[in-house]
Amino acid sequence: MRPVIPYVTAALLFGLGVYGVLRRRNAVLVLMAVELMLNAVNLVLVTADTTVRAALPHSGQVFALFVIVLAAAEIGVGLAIVLQLYRLRASVTVDDVPLTERAPAIPDEVRP
Repeated sequence: MRPVIPYVTAALLFGLGVYGVLRRRNAVLVLMAVELMLNAVNLVLVTADTTVRAALPHSGQVFALFVIVLAAAEIGVGLAIVLQLYRLRASVTVDDVPLTERAPAIPDEVRP
């Protein structure tokens, strides 16, 4: 089998995902772009598993399953963060998120 077509497709998917991460302002679309990149990695893993004779059989498919589990956990945590951000700021644009925010000062009578 000639693995050129799956590798080119994976490269295009990964490039589209990188473009989406770098250009999008909406946090949900950034998460979708990360999913595109993870699916491109899965395509490479499965293609390499079918074309290369490895010492461990079906190792690429097993790694692809681990990536799928990782992607599911990432989406769960990511969407929880996005929903909390929307509740606090009423916007999910990535540019409006303050990365350095000061913690509120604790009054002296509360300190132990």
